[in-house]
Amino acid sequence: MNLYFRFALLFLWRIGHCKRIDFLGTSKINYRVLPLDCDINLHLTNSRYPAFMDLARTYMIAEIGLMKQFLKNKWLPIVNAAEFTYIRDIKPFEKFTIETKIVGWDEKYFYIEHRIVTARGLHCIAHVRGVFVCRGKQVPIETLIAAAGYTGDTPELPAEVVKWKQFLQLKKECNT
Repeated sequence: MNLYFRFALLFLWRIGHCKRIDFLGTSKINYRVLPLDCDINLHLTNSRYPAFMDLARTYMIAEIGLMKQFLKNKWLPIVNAAEFTYIRDIKPFEKFTIETKIVGWDEKYFYIEHRIVTARGLHCIAHVRGVFVCRGKQVPIETLIAAAGYTGDTPELPAEVVKWKQFLQLKKECNT
């Protein structure tokens, strides 16, 4: 993560004033593209998207009510894989919203979807697969779900995430 000022602002102000959402609800956080976020093509550089999404996932954790437990238990999020589809560029000084939600989980990973939108429409959609660790060991999925107070069924993964998961397994098998 390379957005230290925005990260500090997130912890010092936004997290303390965030609204509460359901475990499977959509978290929304707004930003503006600043000149240092741009590349030589004068649009948001592709390396900033994952950094902004790091902030959005942190904000989502706060909105679903898990931030205090994460800090207390020293749970750390680890991204295992990510895939991005860029649709259109975002210009300097343009406002954008990152919509973040948990779309499902399996025996090991959580799957999170990010959508970056402006008044002009959808600009990027990304999926992130991750785990949470504590003292070098994975925090069980069931522990995190229980900590959030979620008692519903496991949602069915979207078709594109199922295909992506299969592709990740194939990459692993072909490279071991």
